[in-house]
Amino acid sequence: MIACSAVSKRYPQGLEALKEVSFEISAGEMVYLSGHSGAGKSTLFRLLAAIERPTSGSIVVNGQNLAALRRSAIPYLRRNIGLIFQDHKLLFDRSALNNVLLPLAIVGLSAKDASRRAYAALDKVGLHGRENAYPIALSGGEQQRLAIARAVVNRPAILLADEPTANLDAESAADIFEIFRAFHQVGVTIAIATHDPQWIAHFSPRVLKLDRGRLLGAAS
Repeated sequence: MIACSAVSKRYPQGLEALKEVSFEISAGEMVYLSGHSGAGKSTLFRLLAAIERPTSGSIVVNGQNLAALRRSAIPYLRRNIGLIFQDHKLLFDRSALNNVLLPLAIVGLSAKDASRRAYAALDKVGLHGRENAYPIALSGGEQQRLAIARAVVNRPAILLADEPTANLDAESAADIFEIFRAFHQVGVTIAIATHDPQWIAHFSPRVLKLDRGRLLGAAS
């Protein structure tokens, strides 16, 4: 499903964010990516989603070599990848429903089917009845739920979540991780970047640990 081989990323100013990183994630697996702030977790996720390209090494996602992928093919790759960012990247001038509808409009789904799927996604993350609320009126936990609904509305095979519980209280964080576990149980491949050892201990996934851009090892 995901395979990285000797992946490095160096930025123009000389910062080497990733150094010779190699690992594989199988279809249907849940993996946690741990490491200190600045370890390279967010950079790795941007590479997996083809938002950026590695300086060297190869990345294969769903059988596609990202280095050989034409720019015009990247949107089609991302239809199978749900992205959840630390800062949510919600559109604050649109309602919750319209935030979730946006990815479906981009792929050209009919209004009827898009509406049905958007309502179902909101319901799945516990936002039933909040579809007309704007993000500014939602709590931090609700905004994160909305970001998750938008990420999964296209029914992606892969879900990448970058620090999805950052700045949430313990109860809201627990709810978010239960949502991820529910998606994992229906076969979605999930990679979660987190530095919170509590959740790693609670869910006991395989852990990939980054330290200053290097992969230290994997634990079951």
